[in-house]
Amino acid sequence: MNKIRILPDYLANQIAAGEVIERPASVIKELLENCVDADAQNITVIAENGGIDRISITDDGCGIAQEDLLNALKRHATSKIENTEDLFSINSFGFRGEALPSIASISKFTLTSRTAESDNAWAVVTEGAREFDLKPASHQVGTTVQVCDLFFNTPARRKFMKSTRSEQSAIQDVVIRTAIANPLISFKLIIDGVEKVNFSRSMGDDLEDYLPRLGQLLGKDFVKSAVAVEGIRDRMQIFGYTTLPTHNLGTNTKQYMFVNGRPVKDRLMLAALKQAYHDRLARNRHPICVLFVDLPPRQIDVNVHPAKAEIRFKNDREVFSLIYNSVKTILDEHSKETTTAATNEALSYFKPQTQVRPQSEYVANDLWQASANASNMQQLSESKLGNNFNTINNQDAGLASFDFQAPITPAPAAHVVDEEKQILSKQDFLNYPLGAAVAQVHNTFIVSQTTDGLILLDQHAGHERMVYEKLKADIMTKQVEVQSLLIPEIIEMSEFDVDLIVNAQEELAKFGLEVEGFGPTAVAVRGTPALMGKMSAKELILDLVEDLKELKGIDSLTSKLEHILATMACHGSIRSGRKMTVEDMNALLRQMEQVPNSAQCNHGRPTYVKISMTDIEKLFDR
Repeated sequence: MNKIRILPDYLANQIAAGEVIERPASVIKELLENCVDADAQNITVIAENGGIDRISITDDGCGIAQEDLLNALKRHATSKIENTEDLFSINSFGFRGEALPSIASISKFTLTSRTAESDNAWAVVTEGAREFDLKPASHQVGTTVQVCDLFFNTPARRKFMKSTRSEQSAIQDVVIRTAIANPLISFKLIIDGVEKVNFSRSMGDDLEDYLPRLGQLLGKDFVKSAVAVEGIRDRMQIFGYTTLPTHNLGTNTKQYMFVNGRPVKDRLMLAALKQAYHDRLARNRHPICVLFVDLPPRQIDVNVHPAKAEIRFKNDREVFSLIYNSVKTILDEHSKETTTAATNEALSYFKPQTQVRPQSEYVANDLWQASANASNMQQLSESKLGNNFNTINNQDAGLASFDFQAPITPAPAAHVVDEEKQILSKQDFLNYPLGAAVAQVHNTFIVSQTTDGLILLDQHAGHERMVYEKLKADIMTKQVEVQSLLIPEIIEMSEFDVDLIVNAQEELAKFGLEVEGFGPTAVAVRGTPALMGKMSAKELILDLVEDLKELKGIDSLTSKLEHILATMACHGSIRSGRKMTVEDMNALLRQMEQVPNSAQCNHGRPTYVKISMTDIEKLFDR
């Protein structure tokens, strides 16, 4: 008896299905690719019980002729390639001829189709791909594939299925990714009788025409914070949208990448995107993006994964560089912008609430009654409130009990000329992008006035970005100034932590941080970056130890250096709670206007929020 046997077709198809069809979403992915290849303009997807009970996909594409229906269910039967050379110039999504026979072998399957040249439709019906019944049917031009009782003959596969909700989520993700990649096709998804997706066709195929559909898919906040990415290198092209750093998520699930229109999850592309944001976002935050990379088919291999979820680039460095440089360039161009979502959220807290108040023009508000005494009120009535905000003084106005600092007025003996210079200086500052400082709130936030509104600035976040960019520039030019400590600061720690610091001595010296071992369980800090001024060397070193532990597996020296830079910048920045003079505040504003990426701190949070006069007037129903 022969030990080696040729497997029957239905069993071979079931084995192939194990590689291609992992879950109901895999079925939908393969069938949607066929719809797109058929030049469909409208596609409807129906799923029941997470796709296990029933999947139905209908398109209005070119259809399949009667004589080709049975061949379509045979393995390695395809209309998309003819020879080996075609493998290197694939322009279609499907090409192996495995999807339909694999799906048919593990389900109760019906394929109904009609071409424009045919007077009527034909259907082929099978259970497990053992026998095939071809018969006339009723159908418009196009194709409907119905898959029922998925995995009915491979019950072991059903044991590995996730919850119905998880399968529904995976199905919706597949439809969304396909819809993003094909804006000129309308998509409808119905799950258990409920319409989940309904995307109409885009008006055109220009980049700006994509944005309305992306708004349907990813929300209004994405549209408000999205910036267009475009770049060309040789015969490669990138286009799409990515968000400003201030609009980010805790996961990368909303990063949609496409190569020649094919949805992919490629590590190289994700790494290039991450590198472009590396000093704009915290390590655990991710932008939202939709990016398309088009290049000659001969420069990629899409046949390296059974489900075609991965691809291989012929020139991966060039692809990495194209994505990185294109995204970084556009972020640099918009480095002074913050997302309007931050402004809108801030404004939402100031919306007035309707209250019934006593009909008296002399009734003070509750907050004033709780905080001010009779002496304060007397001082307020006697104070001279000029038109210029600079003439208001905390004590004169009776605001000492509030945690609020207004710029100090000149002493009464000051010359009138000095007052005029101060007012003139403020008027000049108004023309700067970040305006003129007028107050400090809770010793944490700076209020500045601009020609068309005001700005609220987080003093720590803003100064942190400035210190970071200055340190980075000094390191690039090898001009980091060091302030030597008269008495070295000794910091005790474990032997393991000491080894980490000692091994990183040379790297830390590039930042102006001079540190060396001091016995087996301590290090001595002999110098710190002059830019950081007075600081706690102990706190910085202990934080750097944790950074070095986390960064141990990172290969890129640049990533290590800039991550450490971010930690140092945080320690060397103006802290919340520090009182600043108006001169200090204006100096910080002017410095921030000179550094790149000043609209976001190193962790991706906004450093300031702009509020226009129009928005302010709306708060008062003007």
